[in-house]
Amino acid sequence: MNKTEIFSRVDHTLLAQTATWPEIKVICDDAITYGTASVCIPPSFVKEASEYVQGKIAICTVIGFPNGYNTTAVKAFETQDAINNGADEIDMVINIGDLKAGKTDKLLEEIKTLKQICGDRILKVIIETCLLTDEEKITMCKIVTEAGADYIKTSTGFSKGGATFADIELFSKNIGLGVKMKAAGGISSMEDAEKFVELGAERLGTSRIVKIAKAEAAEAGTY
Repeated sequence: MNKTEIFSRVDHTLLAQTATWPEIKVICDDAITYGTASVCIPPSFVKEASEYVQGKIAICTVIGFPNGYNTTAVKAFETQDAINNGADEIDMVINIGDLKAGKTDKLLEEIKTLKQICGDRILKVIIETCLLTDEEKITMCKIVTEAGADYIKTSTGFSKGGATFADIELFSKNIGLGVKMKAAGGISSMEDAEKFVELGAERLGTSRIVKIAKAEAAEAGTY
């Protein structure tokens, strides 16, 4: 698998609390240069980034991030606001407490609500796998499928663990037709990225893969 194919699946990510507009501009430029699937950035930068890239790269942002316990009404407002500002893709965080409490109908309705707002835009559902049992992960595979979301995503990268090969393997056995998988959190090498893709991940949320390629290009004098 070549690097170009891997880059085409990367959501080039900068979600640090300390992120500044000059740093966001850099990852937008790098994403365009390396042909990534999108840039994934904080909601406050979506409008400026959308105007800056002028359609050259998809803009992804996060909703209910990183803890997921906002009300559905707040998440719905966030989603509509992000779309109004130019977001092409939405990565939402589920209410993990609702899942732990068995409130599956509430989770289903929330995802359906956000997908309705997204329309044809891509909706990815972050379930924070490091906090869940395998049974809960399987439950979320079924809910995400029934809700009509486009992706199930492993992690925010802000909890105690990130993507694992085992979780993507588990997803692949339990998601329904039409649902894709995004591995995110802790993907720090081309080898790991390639393995996730081989296991079926259509997207990779990472800040490091492009940085690695950029550093290698700079060392070789080609960037």
